[in-house]
Parts: sequence; structure tokens; C-alpha cells
Amino acid sequence: MTRPKTPARAPKTPPRRSQPSPGPTLSGSQPRFSGISSFLRLPVHDQGLPPVDVLLCGAPFDGGTLFRPGARFGPRAVREASALARSYSQALGVDVFAELTVADGGDVGGSPHDVERALDAIAARSAVIAETGAICGFVGGDQTVTLGALRGLKRAKHKSVGLLHIDSHINASPAADDGRDLHHGSVIRHAAREGLIRADATMQLGVRGPYSTADDLAFALGRGFEVVSTDDVRWDLHAVVSQVRRLAEKGPLYVSVDVSVLDPAYAPGTGFPVPGGLSTWELQQILRALVGAEIAGFDVVEIAPAYDPSGITGIVGVTILQELLAALADTRRSIRPAKSSPPTSSSRRGKRVSP
Repeated sequence: MTRPKTPARAPKTPPRRSQPSPGPTLSGSQPRFSGISSFLRLPVHDQGLPPVDVLLCGAPFDGGTLFRPGARFGPRAVREASALARSYSQALGVDVFAELTVADGGDVGGSPHDVERALDAIAARSAVIAETGAICGFVGGDQTVTLGALRGLKRAKHKSVGLLHIDSHINASPAADDGRDLHHGSVIRHAAREGLIRADATMQLGVRGPYSTADDLAFALGRGFEVVSTDDVRWDLHAVVSQVRRLAEKGPLYVSVDVSVLDPAYAPGTGFPVPGGLSTWELQQILRALVGAEIAGFDVVEIAPAYDPSGITGIVGVTILQELLAALADTRRSIRPAKSSPPTSSSRRGKRVSP
């Protein structure tokens, strides 16, 4: 479906745009195992900016990692796993691509070794997409990708945003042993000090030990962030879903999902696995709680496929993208003016099965 362009979406200096295809490649027209891989089997537009609601971009950078490298291959793994992608959310009762126009925006270039140059490239892509009114979703890459995306949003919107950071780690660590102050374990500390995120609207969800010291949570707690541990989720998922919904009411929200939040049984392909994590189903319920949120941008990071011969971590990446897009689609449908036709006995909304 081609959504009509509106003046609100037009940037001050319109970039060259190409018309996207109406949706993903259908398995009836081309077998899932054939064709060129793309995010969710969507049309690829790596030149210019297509008129879309959401543009998915790869960020194949892992120069900020401190342990196991390989997340630079995350976007490729997610594109390959996208052969299994489907558009209809049974949980929310919404067809994602009936509500949203989405495309694969290709990969962000940049130095594979220089963190600041790579983040500058990511920030530039994030800013130019946000200026059009579209939402940018990044597939990393390590967690430093998030800092670049947030810098771009601040540049485009001139204000900080809330943050839902779903991760097993706090990522507010000090400088590394080699003196590097900016790395994937310090991203949230930098984002807070640069004024990119609102302390009163930041939640770090899924964190768990063991920690390096008893003070590992001191930065987050000192800033007033809401910290929700893995144990909190496992003991009372319904309460956590309610917390996420309350966070969504506070304004524009950036959502970052590090797949290490999941137990390694569900996502072994990551640079810093931590046993005792969430299940994929629990993560899905949390993401479905974002229906109604004003999502300013999102990312899925730390997928390192070399440590997962089975490929299930790439499939998890696809699942996370599908859930985030389904939440956006259900939000779009909910705010659309109701049709003037007489009411029918059938319900307009699908039956929910999430908490």
C-alpha cells in the first residue's frame, strides 16, 4: 500500500526519493529460499530516501566491543533469517504492512575501526531519516550503534527522548583497561551525559548479574533510571508489562534491544552471553506492551552469528523487528479515524493474547 505523502513528512530540503514497492515479497510469487536477502523480505532502497513510515538500516559495526567480536555480521544474519518473516501479528490482530510502509534502507557505511567516525555515519543517517518524519530502525552491530542513533535523533528533533533499554547489562561502565572511554559497555553513560535521553523516562530492563562490583548499578540508580531486573520479569511479568506501558505514556521513546537480554539457550549468538535470561516469549510480551507508544526509533544489537551455528539468534532478530513493527502498526490503526460506515458485529481489533 502506498501511503499518500503529506506536508508534515516533507523535509525542508527534499532528498531524492524513489517509490518503494507496496510490501514484502510474497512467498507465492517467489520461494522463500530464493531471491536477494533483505530485512523482512522488504524492497531495498539504499540510494536516497523512499517515502516510508519506517526505514530499516543495517549498522555492521562492532569496533566498540570489548569481548567477542562478530556483531558486524548481525545485519547479514537477520536478512538471511528474514526468509521466515511474515506480516500478520496473531497476538495483536494486525497486518503490519497493511498499516505501515516499510523498506530496507541498506547498510550505513563508516570505518570498521574508528568508533567516532562510525557513530558519525550512523548519526547522520538517523538524523536525515528523522527529519522526514519517518522512523529509523537499526540492526547492529554492537551497542555503540545506539549512541549514534540517539545523537542523530537529538540533532533532528532538538530534544532528548525517553529510552527503553532491554539488555542484560547496564552499559554505564567506566573507561576500558586500555583507556578507551567509548565502547559498547559505556553507551548509556555517554547518552545520559550528552543529554540524549530523559532520566525521568529511562528504563533498563532485563539486567542481571553477576556484576564486577557492588557499585555496577550506581550510575543508573543515581540518575534516577528505572531498573527492572531479570528476576523482576520472571517473578511478575504482568507487573513489568504495566511498568512499560506507564513508561510509554511519558512521551517519545527510543527502544534498544540487546539480544543478550535473552538466555543463551534462546540467543547464543551474541558477544557477551549471560545465563539466566529471559525467554523469547517473555520478550515478545514486553514489546507488545509498546502499543500506543510514540516510538521515535529503535534498534536490535549485539547479534554475532559466528557463535550460533544453528542460526536461531538471527531468527530472534527477525522476531524482534516483527514485534516492534506490529506495535507501531497497531498504534497507527488505533489512532486512525473510524470509518463512517454502520457498525458491524465483528470486532475491528484482533483478540489479544499478551498480558
